[in-house]
Amino acid sequence: MICPYCSKPAKYGPNEEYYGSRYGRSYMCYYCKECDAYVGTHNNTKKPLGTMANKELRQWRIKTHGVFDLLWKNGKFKRQEAYEMLDKHFGKEVHIGEADIEMCKKIIDYLNAQH
Repeated sequence: MICPYCSKPAKYGPNEEYYGSRYGRSYMCYYCKECDAYVGTHNNTKKPLGTMANKELRQWRIKTHGVFDLLWKNGKFKRQEAYEMLDKHFGKEVHIGEADIEMCKKIIDYLNAQH
């Protein structure tokens, strides 16, 4: 995997590189310390959960998930139904873990209009 910020190869290893100790059951990640960018992996495999994100993008994704998760955690929708609603609205499969800042803003605006 290549870091999207500096275009150098990302390192693959345990997330303790960031947290000081292993965090979570799936603790492997790709990271670039120079850019403060990383992405976790599915079940400690080399399959990334999304795209690498720096601090600003991670904050936007967290904010987006905060709004999105309210839809299904409060029982208004099932989780899959909430994702299908996003997919239909945006005309493509939506993954918050792959969204850039502009897409995060669009998702938040759309979801806020649904309340």
